[in-house]
Amino acid sequence: MASSGENEQVSNKQVILKNYVTGSPKESDMYVSTNGTIKLKVPEGSSGILVKNLYLSCDPYMLHLNNMKNYGAGNTNSKPPVTPLVGYGVAKVLDSEHPNFKKGDLVWGVTKWEEYSLVTNVEGLFKIQHTNVPLSYYTGILGMPGITAYTGFYEICSPKKGDHVFISAASGAVGQLVGQLAKLLGCYVVGSAGSKEKVDLLKNKLKFDEAFDYKEEPDLDAALKRYFPEGIGIYFDNVGGKMLDAVLLNMRPHGRIAVCGMISQYNLDKPEGVYNLMHLLIKQVQIKGFVVTDYYHLFPKFLDLVLPHIAEGKIVYVEDIVEGLELGPAAFAGLFSGRNVGKQVVLVSKE
Repeated sequence: MASSGENEQVSNKQVILKNYVTGSPKESDMYVSTNGTIKLKVPEGSSGILVKNLYLSCDPYMLHLNNMKNYGAGNTNSKPPVTPLVGYGVAKVLDSEHPNFKKGDLVWGVTKWEEYSLVTNVEGLFKIQHTNVPLSYYTGILGMPGITAYTGFYEICSPKKGDHVFISAASGAVGQLVGQLAKLLGCYVVGSAGSKEKVDLLKNKLKFDEAFDYKEEPDLDAALKRYFPEGIGIYFDNVGGKMLDAVLLNMRPHGRIAVCGMISQYNLDKPEGVYNLMHLLIKQVQIKGFVVTDYYHLFPKFLDLVLPHIAEGKIVYVEDIVEGLELGPAAFAGLFSGRNVGKQVVLVSKE
């Protein structure tokens, strides 16, 4: 039953995308609205849940998702609806009319960039059963990026001990876990990143065998030949573009490529071409893109593997957490210039 307090409107701070964004988003493309209000009660007749958002995840794909949500394929000059950004997050259930969720449950999944959210489509939500780790981990290593790393590495790349593995954007939310999984399997692992600080992180904290700053490499083909003189067996691709083109020149026969993301291409008006595709044929290389939602059924198996490694300190995770919804626009925009070190998270509220 709702109390009188639950029926009262409370303020609900939100992050709004101002308009259709081309190119990399800037902080000025978003604003924080303090005009929103919400009732802390699920409306009658709804089968949804009302949540308090605790952590929000900054993910590169969000710009395209929100452009499409607001505009579809229509007129990008039209006035956008005043609705908050949509993305992944961690939240606490305040009220529920859905049989699978109750007040007090902790969940991760798709929510909105605001203090409180009414979630009517709960198919994308997972209950958090293990709370002996930081809740923020469910925006990253134990959430969508984690199951993405697991799926791409084990299901797409079919790794085996001794494989030579290359990971682009290796210090990001997905790449840092892929590298550690590969090391635990006994692979030789090299990662690329966009700063000396990130390279040091990969080699010293995450225990990659080697790492390099792609911004300091005028010839990516030569750089890859330096670290993989015998070729690359597995490439976990998070960036696409010029890096993918250089990798194709350096793949071993029967190598495997998992196409996870293409952050270098997401916001270009004209995507870059890939010119070395003949090497897929000549070397019989397998390349496959994947969408992680098709593999969510593997989530329990993924947790069984990763949680013990976290508890034993065999897997570590690096987060870059900013506190306050007001800092959300800058944190999200910073993804596209490589400002963050580790998984970028916005702390909205402490439980």
